[in-house]
Amino acid sequence: MKYLPIDSSLFVKNRHDFMAQMKPNSLAVFNSNDIYPVSADSTLPFEQHRDIFFLSGVDQEESILVVFPDCPKKHLREVLFLRETNEHIAVWEGEKLTKEKAFETSGVKTVYWLQDLEKVLAEMMALADTVYINTNEHYRAKIETETREARFTKWLLNKYPAHSVAKSNPILQRLRSVKDQIELDLIQKACNITEKGFRRILGFVKPDVWEYEIEAEFAHEFLRNRSKGFAYTPIIASGSNANVLHYIENNQQCKAGDLILLDVGAEYANYASDMSRTIPVSGRFTDRQKEVYNAVNRVKNEATKLLVPGAIWADYHVEVGKLMTSELLGLGLLDKADVQNEDPNWPAYKKYFMHGTSHHMGLDTHDYGLLHEPMQANMVFTVEPGIYIPDEGFGIRLEDDVVIQEKGEPFNLMRNIPIEAEEIEEIMNQS
Repeated sequence: MKYLPIDSSLFVKNRHDFMAQMKPNSLAVFNSNDIYPVSADSTLPFEQHRDIFFLSGVDQEESILVVFPDCPKKHLREVLFLRETNEHIAVWEGEKLTKEKAFETSGVKTVYWLQDLEKVLAEMMALADTVYINTNEHYRAKIETETREARFTKWLLNKYPAHSVAKSNPILQRLRSVKDQIELDLIQKACNITEKGFRRILGFVKPDVWEYEIEAEFAHEFLRNRSKGFAYTPIIASGSNANVLHYIENNQQCKAGDLILLDVGAEYANYASDMSRTIPVSGRFTDRQKEVYNAVNRVKNEATKLLVPGAIWADYHVEVGKLMTSELLGLGLLDKADVQNEDPNWPAYKKYFMHGTSHHMGLDTHDYGLLHEPMQANMVFTVEPGIYIPDEGFGIRLEDDVVIQEKGEPFNLMRNIPIEAEEIEEIMNQS
C-alpha cells in the first residue's frame, strides 16, 4: 500500500461497536471484493470492499472476516481468513499479509488460511443461531454485477438454511457515518493532497490547455503524495461542458474567457475527499462570471452553517433552496412570478441548481448514512451548491468537505484550499 500504516485501534474499536449491536448468539461475515477482469488476462486495479476494511484494515483480495462475540470458544470470536502466501506468490504478485502482519494490521488474533474456511466456519455455525449477511443498501447503489459478497451469501444460506438471517447493513450505515478521529485525520490527509493538486493546476492553466492535461496534473500530484489517485472519476469541464453534471470525457480544449469546473478529489488509505472549484481559463473572471461565482459561494457559506446535530437532510435541502432562490432573483435568472407560480415538487430554483447540496463522505465518496435520521457530530458532509446557465455558456459549482461539530458551525476540512474569487485570480496571475 502507498499509505502509511493505520493504528489498529481504529479497527478494534469498529469491530467492538459493530458486535455490540448484534443479536445474541449471532455471527457476521464480511468478504473482500473480487479483482474484476477486463479481458484476456487484464484486470481492473483492486479496490477493497469498504466494510471489511472498516472492520479490519485488511486491504487485499480473497480475505474474509467473521465475528461471533458470544462464541463459547474464545479464539473464534474474531477470525480472519486469508489467502495463503508463500515465496512464489511474493515473487510474482508482491507481498501479501502473513498471519503475523494480519494481526498487526487488524488486531485480530485468530488467522487461518482460506483452505480452512469451510471446516472452521462449520464449527462456528454449529454454535450460532443467527447469521448476519452483508448486503449493499446504500440509497444510490445500483448493482448489476454479482459481487464476491453476494456469491458467498448465496452459498452460506444454501449450506445453512436453518439459521435465522439478519442484516449487517443498517448497523454499518450508522457506524460508518460517524467518524473516529483517526478517520477524520485520514480524510484531512486526502483533502490536503487535493489542495496540493489544486494549487498545482492554478499555476498550470492557461488558454488552449486541454482538459485531460489538467487531469494529468492532478494525477501527478496525487500519486507523489501517497494517494492511489482519484477518489472518483474526475470532472474537468470547461465552458458549456460544466452544464453536464457528470461530464467525465475531459477531452476538450479550454478557451480564453471560459470557466473550468473542476470536481476532483484525492483518496488516501481508501478514504475520499470531494472538492469542486471553478476557475477562469484566462486567470480573471468577467464581471458576470464573478457575480454568479460569488452568489454560489454565499449559498455554500450559509448552507454550511445549517449542518448541525439534529438537522434532517430533507429539511436542510428545503432551506438551501430558499437561499438559492434569493440569489437567483438577485442575478436576474428568476423573477417573482417564477417563484409564486412554482411547482412545489420542482421549485423554480431547480432550473439552475438541479442536484442536492450535501451527501455523507468517508470511505466512499457518497458514503454510508441514513438520510432520514438526524445529523450527528463527527459526520462528514460535502457542501456543493452550483448555478448552471447553458444560455450563458458556463456553470459554477463550489464544494468543500466539512465535519459536523457538537456546537457551532462545521469544521471545514478544505479551509486551506483557495476559494475566494480574488484569491484564485491572484494565484493564477503570479509571475
